[in-house]
Parts: sequence; structure tokens; C-alpha cells
Amino acid sequence: MSKLFGTDGVRGTANIHPMTPEMALRIGAAVGRYFRRDGSAVHRVVIGKDTRLSGYMFENALTAGLTSTGMSVLLLGPVPTPAVGLLTRSMRADLGVMISASHNPAHDNGIKFFGPDGFKLSDQVESEIEALVESGVEPAPAAEIGRAKRIDDGRYRYVERVKSSFPRQMRLDGLKVVIDCANGAAHRVAPETLWELGADVVAMGTAPDGHNINKGCGSTQPQAAAEMVVAHGADVGICLDGDADRVILIDQNGQVGDGDQFMALMAARWAAENKLNGKALVATVMSNLGLEHFLQSRGLRLERTNVGDRYVVERMREGGYNLGGEQSGHIVMTDHATTGDGLMAGLQFLAEMVRSSQPASGLLHQFDTVPQLLKNVRFEAGQLPLEDKTVVAAIKQAEADLSGQGRLLIRKSGTEPLVRVMAEHEDATLMEQVVEGVVAAVEQAVS
Repeated sequence: MSKLFGTDGVRGTANIHPMTPEMALRIGAAVGRYFRRDGSAVHRVVIGKDTRLSGYMFENALTAGLTSTGMSVLLLGPVPTPAVGLLTRSMRADLGVMISASHNPAHDNGIKFFGPDGFKLSDQVESEIEALVESGVEPAPAAEIGRAKRIDDGRYRYVERVKSSFPRQMRLDGLKVVIDCANGAAHRVAPETLWELGADVVAMGTAPDGHNINKGCGSTQPQAAAEMVVAHGADVGICLDGDADRVILIDQNGQVGDGDQFMALMAARWAAENKLNGKALVATVMSNLGLEHFLQSRGLRLERTNVGDRYVVERMREGGYNLGGEQSGHIVMTDHATTGDGLMAGLQFLAEMVRSSQPASGLLHQFDTVPQLLKNVRFEAGQLPLEDKTVVAAIKQAEADLSGQGRLLIRKSGTEPLVRVMAEHEDATLMEQVVEGVVAAVEQAVS
């Protein structure tokens, strides 16, 4: 069997391997058996989902697999991914499951897992679960089959937790905020939270129909929200993705700021207040060199990891750091949450606007970016473009052209069948030539 788990759980096109109901049932049974190894009587798992049509199918299949091994299932319905991490821990569950393909289009779906501590599972645990999926597991005796129950107040619990991360006594009165919920899991909780804190809320992406999640909206397509900010004279725009674990911010002029700029803002702020553990920020290899230079100028460090917010979290936990994230908008603040939380990060930005009395444009430009170019090349199942001799030679030449003055990163996406080619260099023309050379070689290899 091919490897099931990628950068963030299991992901693929609905009704195509591995994202089929049959596989979801097998995965549910395997993970249920794994977390019920101690033989005690009571075992719970919480399951959340986003708004994809296929979520119903996978919710039922996972429930069948889990209850067949004696796990009792608590169904949260549509909630953000960070809500699953939160409620897994607060409800004393053995396991949390989120059914979502995050920022991917509606025809995709995925399954993410959280341990009893609310953090995502390690590579080692995922490998052991994969082995159980392949070998199969014995179902529980009839008398030990688990139960399933709907939990109706999960989103309200999450709203209260998110609000508790916002400074007490502070309100958002007078701030007009555009919130783009990507027709996803936060389509109710995000506008409600902002309204309860006093903001004048302009909501969009709040009419999910099972097919429109992330379509023309959300953190990966913020143009519509940027236009809405300008049209409504809003102070700021907050763009979430389909499961609300990412955020992209927009200033009052419609200019987009990415996760790197936000992390720079928060790292500098927390360091000034002696709240930045280890005087370091954890980010991935995709973060801009400008962020690294910004931190170094303030006596702070950038700890880089592989791409994927769970690798960021693992490094944060290893080093005791409390701030990390990704350029794409995953922002992890372990003082408040166990995983990336787009809404919580958005609230922290709004709090900084209120505290500093600065406009969003002043806060979203913390450093000048080093020119960076990222291009993706799609490939078919079974192809190994990065092993092609022509591609290997093109990469070697590109590295020589950069002469150690920039960065070159070529990798396979962990969530989609894409080769990502990224380069950074002060000479934008040279950088573009380098990227185009590698992209051309990859395209030839997969054609």
C-alpha cells in the first residue's frame, strides 16, 4: 500500500483512493484500535468537519470504523480545525479528527488527527497507524461497540476560547472589519466573535453550499476581500481558509500582507514585552529572507523547519518556543492554541491596531521582502520528476547561478501532486531565470 499520510494527515480527491469511504472506515478502525490499546472501558473521539459535500460521507465512514473498535464518537459538525484541537483536550477525549482539505478546492477532502493533548500526531504515530490500516484490525465484541452523539454547542465553546485570547477590557468599537470565511468551517463563528467584541462586521464567504468552499475567496484568493475592504471603507480585512487554520490580512488600502509580515510584527511586540520564549520565531523554509534579516537586526533568531504547520509545532514544543507559523498564514501561538488558528491570529492583529492606534498598513509592512518567486508544476500519480536526470542537472545549475547569494528550494507538495520551485535573490532577473530553468526541466520530465 502506498503511503497514506502526507504533510497534514490523509488528503486527496473525494471518492478516489485514498479518500474513499472504504478507506475512511479502515482508517477509523485502525486509529480507534491504536488509541484503545490500554483496554480501559471509556474511550472518546471528537470529530469536526468543514463544509464540503463529501464531509457527510467521511463523517459516517469514520464513525463506523471508530465505533466498531469500541470508541465513542462525539460529532461536532462544522467547526474550525483549531476547535477540534481545543475540544479534544477540554472534553478529555483520546483522539480528535478533523475532516477537511483546508485550502484545497471542494472536490478534495482530508482527515487530520489530534492526540489527547490537542496536538497533531507525530510521524512515528502515523506510521504505526498506517501499519494497522494495512494489516487490518479485529473489531470489538458486540457488547463493547461504541456510541455516537451530536454535540450542539461545540462552536460556542470555541468562540469563548478564542475571545479569551483577546485582551480583557479591550473592545473593537469603531473598527470596520471585513471577514472572509471562505464558505468554510468558520462561516458562523468568525462573524459572531468579531461582532461580540464590538466590531462593525462586513462578512463574506458565509453561504456554504457544499461546493463553493475556497472558491474565489479565502486566504488563497484574497482579491475579492481586498475589493470589499476598499468598497466599504473598512479598516482591515481578515481572510480565513476553508478550515480556518490560516489567515491572510488586508490593510485599509486593499494591500495584502502574508504570514511573514504578521509573524514579524508579533515577534517584535512579544520580544519587547519579554514574552517571546527563547528570543526565537519558528517558521518554515518558505519564509522570506527578509523576515530572517528583520529578526537578526533585533537580536532574535529564526528557527526553520520543513513545510507544514505540524513540523513548526513540533519544533516549538522541542525548544519551548511560543510563536511560529508559515508564510501561507498558519500562525501558531502555543500560549493560546495547539495548532494554527486564523481567527485567533486575526484577533491578535486587531488588538495591536487598537493598542498602537496605527492603521493596518503601518503594521502589515514590518520589513522589505527579498524578491521571491514560487512556481508550481503539476504531475501525475506514479511520476518521479525530481529523480529525472535533466531535472537534477537543472537544479545543480540553478544553485551554481545563485552563487550562494540567495536561496533555492525545490520540493514536492505534501498536500497536492505538485512540484514547488522557489527561489530568492536580490537580483530579481537572475532569480526569475533560475526558477524558469528548473520549471522548464520539470515540465519536460512530466510531459
